[in-house]
Amino acid sequence: MLQKLQFEPSADDGKTGQNHAIPAERDTRLDVYRALCLLTIFVNHVPGQYLEHLTTKNYGFSDSAEAFVLISGLSAGLAYGRKFNIGNRLALTLKIWRRAFTLYVAHIMTSIITLAIFAGGALYFGRQDLIGEINIRPIVDHTEQGLVAMVLLGHQLGYNNILSMYAVVFLLLPGILWLHGRSPFLLFIASAALWLAAGIFTIVPINFLDEGYWFLNPWSWQFLFVIGMICMMRARAGKRLPRHPLLIAVSAGYVTLSLFWVLLSWWSIDFSYGLPAVLTGFDKTFLSLTRLLHVLALAYLLTVFPVFSRMTRLRIDHPLVLIGRHSLPVFIFGTILAMVGQVLLFVTGRDPLWGSLFVLGGIGLHFAYARYLDWIGGLSRPRVAKA
Repeated sequence: MLQKLQFEPSADDGKTGQNHAIPAERDTRLDVYRALCLLTIFVNHVPGQYLEHLTTKNYGFSDSAEAFVLISGLSAGLAYGRKFNIGNRLALTLKIWRRAFTLYVAHIMTSIITLAIFAGGALYFGRQDLIGEINIRPIVDHTEQGLVAMVLLGHQLGYNNILSMYAVVFLLLPGILWLHGRSPFLLFIASAALWLAAGIFTIVPINFLDEGYWFLNPWSWQFLFVIGMICMMRARAGKRLPRHPLLIAVSAGYVTLSLFWVLLSWWSIDFSYGLPAVLTGFDKTFLSLTRLLHVLALAYLLTVFPVFSRMTRLRIDHPLVLIGRHSLPVFIFGTILAMVGQVLLFVTGRDPLWGSLFVLGGIGLHFAYARYLDWIGGLSRPRVAKA
């Protein structure tokens, strides 16, 4: 089942069906960056081992989640931006919403498997305290309400909250595309206003079983997605990002400041001046401005320096390209593997060495699984005749 799912739309999505041939000239840069995000997310989802300290979250305000959503916006602009026109809007809207439903089903599937992994660990190892991990306890204590809440997205397990946010953003995508057709600037203002209002007035989907709310607020994170989509649409229209020394200096300075802020733990410094926390804090749920600017500054630096572009233009069959191209099944695979790793770490006393060995093995399995997905997909892909 997993090999039939796609996380990110491809540039030629919808032209020749799901089993279309992969073009040899495919631009692999987004695939490579997406793969790096997926591998980093997997490493971060097995906390308590050494490799976790090497990921980007330890060297700046943002982490792989922000990078992944920005790449998702870029991919959506590439796949759908030029197709949302009169005569094709209804069909494309239904196609986008079908993808949103796929993401929802994937979220429910991984959540159920996560429950089974932790419940199985509790039974097999005799560790009932596993049920107290990653927000499982409310479902066990209130099973009927918990199952309904999980299906209605009113309860989320820890480390199982990206797909639900992404599904909601995809539900919004037809409206985003329509507004972009009217005015990209108007879309940016509307998206920024929603982001700001969500952060100031705590507009966020709530959880049913407690007084909390979603860990990743879609009304906030849609702004980063929209920024990515607008940038891709501008690029496809032949409008390059400005490569100005001042912008480069400001971006590099902010990234450097973020690096020292995290490494030296300057979190006690208060520079709020009475402004809302969404503008001066470091909250991930509402995507505070500090995090937003950091991922955008990093993305800008990676874009304007040609060396990064050359490094990420790889062969179509490169392992990183395969992971990025099969992002949804690989993400599901990585999530399930990470949940197994969490259980194993828990029952072994959170030994960081064993955890690191598990993560290293898991990274290797990511490459193997992506290779398998490409092989199995190639069996039904039409062969391109050689000249």
